[in-house]
Amino acid sequence: MTKRLASLILALASVPTLALAASGGALLDSHANINDTASLQRGAALFANYCAGCHALSLHRYSRTAEDLGLTEEQVMTNLAPADAKFAETAKAAMNPDDAAAWLGKAPPDLSLVARSKLGGRDWTYTFLKSFYVDETRPSGWNNTLLAGSSMPNVLWELQGIQRPVHDEGSHAGVPSRLELASPGRVSAEEFDRAIRDITAYLQYVGEPAALKRSTVGLWVVLFLAFFTFLAWLLKQEYWSDVH
Repeated sequence: MTKRLASLILALASVPTLALAASGGALLDSHANINDTASLQRGAALFANYCAGCHALSLHRYSRTAEDLGLTEEQVMTNLAPADAKFAETAKAAMNPDDAAAWLGKAPPDLSLVARSKLGGRDWTYTFLKSFYVDETRPSGWNNTLLAGSSMPNVLWELQGIQRPVHDEGSHAGVPSRLELASPGRVSAEEFDRAIRDITAYLQYVGEPAALKRSTVGLWVVLFLAFFTFLAWLLKQEYWSDVH
């Protein structure tokens, strides 16, 4: 029985490794931090400028963004929402879904839960956004080492620059062994990494906004338990003092 249980644990532990290998690349540690309000604000602005044209966040409301990120209604509606959006509405894409389906063949997916639904979570999102490269065989002109055959173009290419695939000796056919920057973008590599980390943090927050308050509540719970433990220890000392 023990051997079977150990075999089952080892088998389950190998699932993420196999899935990552099949995804076409190893995940990078995003270091995204949803407790960094400034990072979330920058991520929200970057998402609005580069992603919200095609992708909706149908499970997240503009009003919740304002409440959680310390923004006013005017700031949110001026900088993060389309002109016809309402403050209490969920975040919608600027592009009409029917038009998107007609023009692109399929409407771009909703990203409300992308940072939770993918294996690897926020690290998957971070790695995906950094892994685009030029591929003239694709209709969009782009491909991705993490999600090969992705129909999404690299909307951040102006910031990142243009990456080209490098096929080293021994690499699998059609799969780049690494990417090299053929043309620099408008920002440095460090600034681009921070931008991607901010977008990733924002999408992680959108997937579970309650996590912001839960982390704060968790601290108070730990402090309460520590205080209660101290009181219990004092009670024990008082009770056993008469016995001794």
